[in-house]
Amino acid sequence: MTETRWTTATGSDVVARFCPSPTGNPHVGMARTALFSWAFARHNGGRFVFRIEDTDASRDSQESYDLLLDVMRWLGLDWDEGVEVGGPNGPYRQSQRMDVYADVAQRLMDAGFAYKAYDTAEELEERRNAARAAGRPSGYDGLHRDLTPEQQAAFEAEGRQPVIRFKMPQRDWTFDDLVRGEITFGAENVQDFVIVRANGQPLYTLTNPVDDALMGITHVLRGEDILSSTPRQMALYEAFAEIGVGSGFTPRFGHLPYVMGSGNKKLSKRDPESNLLGYRDQGFLPEGLLNYLALLGWSIAEDRDIFSLDEMVAAFEIERVNPNPARFDLKKCEAINGDHVRMLSPEVFVQRLLPYLPQGVDVDLVTAAAPLVQERSNLLTEAADMLAFLFAGDDFTVDPDDAAKQLNEDGLEVAKAAREALAGVGEWTTESIEAALRQALIEERGLKPRLAFGPVRVAVTGKRISPPLFESMELLGREASLARLDAVL
Repeated sequence: MTETRWTTATGSDVVARFCPSPTGNPHVGMARTALFSWAFARHNGGRFVFRIEDTDASRDSQESYDLLLDVMRWLGLDWDEGVEVGGPNGPYRQSQRMDVYADVAQRLMDAGFAYKAYDTAEELEERRNAARAAGRPSGYDGLHRDLTPEQQAAFEAEGRQPVIRFKMPQRDWTFDDLVRGEITFGAENVQDFVIVRANGQPLYTLTNPVDDALMGITHVLRGEDILSSTPRQMALYEAFAEIGVGSGFTPRFGHLPYVMGSGNKKLSKRDPESNLLGYRDQGFLPEGLLNYLALLGWSIAEDRDIFSLDEMVAAFEIERVNPNPARFDLKKCEAINGDHVRMLSPEVFVQRLLPYLPQGVDVDLVTAAAPLVQERSNLLTEAADMLAFLFAGDDFTVDPDDAAKQLNEDGLEVAKAAREALAGVGEWTTESIEAALRQALIEERGLKPRLAFGPVRVAVTGKRISPPLFESMELLGREASLARLDAVL
């Protein structure tokens, strides 16, 4: 048995791709794969292709397709060729390329690289069980590799519908993984595999490499969960070169590490912390989330965690990706997002914040209040929550838990004293409000600041945690501030 070492003749241009299936909500692992592929293409001055693998009509949906586009645009991962933008190798949805796959499958059979197999599910299971019992690999045993036309006709007369299997060359396969180095698969572990179902539906095992070949993909970055499919794809590329599909070369492969969730288990798309759209809803910035996702297997420097997307592109080397699993830490993700929130200019921060505030808010008021919360927020939703008291109007309420802690009998006495002191304030400014409250509550009553201002804060803003009190009261205005103190008394 010989070993095949498959090298790549890619030319000078780098073409990377991202090809998700439109099933369910986009997830964190998907975004990390898209980011690394995009950064690799951009770092090398190449092209980035975004196509959709939607051949499974029972699971794919238009809603999921629209969400994928929405997420990619929100993240800012632009593409040079693919869905919506077009290109020379379209269409870019597999559901629109069925004639292409049927043609390639037929050409593979005509050239002797693939064959029809008529095994029933029961027959396959019986032979697999026997192989396991004998300690042999349980993959396909090649029983129908060389059927005569008469045998095929007999099976079809029984009403059997064949699958199409690719005929794997019986040799070992070695390749140089961009992330993991040299990897070898023994021939005994890679048996003939199905490329077209009995109903004529092409499988991922065919559609993915066909598209990569026809679209000129030079580098494939993907999750390590499909590492075992690599020798199959290498064999297909070898066959493609013989039948004239694509340019005759095999892409370089790089298999990215798992993203682990709680309990040290692989993060599943069903895990709440995996839902990518949830992060936008929670008020993450795309640049903050991407910064953190980049750290799941890669770093820009040993002593640096915060960087921009442009800085990542400039520094990104795929060989520096760590092959070991990376653990998703929500707290660290939030902290890194907070750094990016604070890096925004005041004008940009306001624009990012507005979608999280009630419609029709006074933009000038938001602009004036934004500096009070920008330095204190990791998420845009946190900032919006802290500013909610400014826009509540008649719907303003006091948090009952905070009221129970701050507006007890002693707290109400403080609120009463504060109300009396504020009634005499002339010009309603931060300085005059602070001076009046300090005089009445700290100097005259001898209260510590926490005990003095806590009840006032809850009465005026509705919560124990708010922007700075005196500035908040100035922005809220005299009438509303005094009315809220009156309401709790």
